[in-house]
Amino acid sequence: MKDAAPSHGIISLAILAMGGEGGGVLADWLVDLAEHNGHWAQTTSVPGVAQRTGATVYYIEMYPQASSPSGQMPVMALSPFPGEVDIVLASELMEAGRALQRGLVDADKTTFIASSHRVYSMTERTAMGDGRVDEAKLLAGAQAAARQFISADFSELAEQAGSLIAPALYGALAACERLPFSRAQFEASIERSGVGVKTSLKAFAAGFDAAMQVLHPTAALTTTPITTTPTTTSEAAKPLHAAVGKKLKDLARSLEDAFAPSSHEVIALGLTRLADYQDVNYAALYARRLQDLALALASSALVPALSEEILREGARHLALWMSYEDTVRVADLKTRRTRFERVNQEVNLTSSQLLDIHEFMHPRLEEIADTLPAGLGRWLLASPKARALVGHFTQKGRVVQTSSLGGFLLLYFVASLRRIRPVSLRYQTEQHRIDAWWLQAIHLLPAHADLALEVLRGQQLVKGYGDTHARGWLHFEKLMATLPRLHQLPDAANRLSALRKAALADDSGQALDQALQQLAPA
Repeated sequence: MKDAAPSHGIISLAILAMGGEGGGVLADWLVDLAEHNGHWAQTTSVPGVAQRTGATVYYIEMYPQASSPSGQMPVMALSPFPGEVDIVLASELMEAGRALQRGLVDADKTTFIASSHRVYSMTERTAMGDGRVDEAKLLAGAQAAARQFISADFSELAEQAGSLIAPALYGALAACERLPFSRAQFEASIERSGVGVKTSLKAFAAGFDAAMQVLHPTAALTTTPITTTPTTTSEAAKPLHAAVGKKLKDLARSLEDAFAPSSHEVIALGLTRLADYQDVNYAALYARRLQDLALALASSALVPALSEEILREGARHLALWMSYEDTVRVADLKTRRTRFERVNQEVNLTSSQLLDIHEFMHPRLEEIADTLPAGLGRWLLASPKARALVGHFTQKGRVVQTSSLGGFLLLYFVASLRRIRPVSLRYQTEQHRIDAWWLQAIHLLPAHADLALEVLRGQQLVKGYGDTHARGWLHFEKLMATLPRLHQLPDAANRLSALRKAALADDSGQALDQALQQLAPA
């Protein structure tokens, strides 16, 4: 049974959207819709934080003119009040969570329309571990908190229509019939805007149909649904040599018989990643390390399921560590054509627009030393005079415009230092650390296979560069230092796993230090 549209009093709507999604356009359409159909309307916007790409709350109130016999316009609010919003629209799942957190959604009053796709927040991206918010919990919370909840991937529908998400949400709003206007009246407001009418109407129709499927699952669609291309055969179903590029096929064939098919996909990804990171020879080093692990597993007589899990986890974490982030890697990624294309797509750049990209760079003296040949890098770190001279130029960061010729060439030169990476100080340091970690896991396999698996997973702590990498390495060293004490405990693997999770819980290391204090003395 549908919710009846409010017939008396002020109708309130809140739109939570990010920059570039058309939230302002959607608010304008609603004002136009109301004013052309016998209502007064008012809209305001409250900008949010920059970490959410300019997240903004648009608030609209509309009031039927027929409800005011004197013809006087009512006093309308400038911002939403918790528990008093009739309709809330969220352009993304985290924005939906933000609406719930602010108390804008009421179980007795609010129709809640939210797109189910995700744009990860800065805190999710910078978390030491997997900082992503549980999507299932967000959806369940939204369903429980609202009088009426409508959710679909409106972003994908809009993309398939060649439009922004705003008209797809607008279509869903029309379908729920909480406003006293017909579909034709909704569409007329889009047509009156005169901009991108064809694609907006297509996205509107897709959003309308998606909402109707949620509200009335057995109802027939009013338009032809937009379909996606069927998923092709996964890489996991292919032979290992068929899942890599031409230059890596011989190397991949040499590994196929030594590894179970269940691990082929992750190995193919690792080979591809490391050849892209450095060269084919570096990918061959990755393959030799994996072969050492495979030989150790074969002689350990483990159950197949555990053996395969160790292979997959080892292949994944080894590839991640071997492709450590240094100044060369950062410069390489920032100057790739695909990166510029992705940014252009994210901001919906048109052929008539120019886009400037400014990067804030602040390399420390340590990063400079790491990029130099090992001997020169050690001398720089050990020489007080050299440190003082170079440090004078690294006290402050600088902004580099990578979309300009000068800025691009500067980073392109740094990226070209990949040729000398194998003789750099950072390369030698990381390879020594990787070998020690890898041999430690192999050494543990015969008697403590489950603990060896947790040692491999400890690589999660070693990530990023600069201060982030330094903190992660310190936490990793603390974990490895506990191994002699853990060997004697029956639940050693579980304890090391708990310590790893504590280290990932916060950057400061306080949770890890507390967990270490709780370990039984040797």
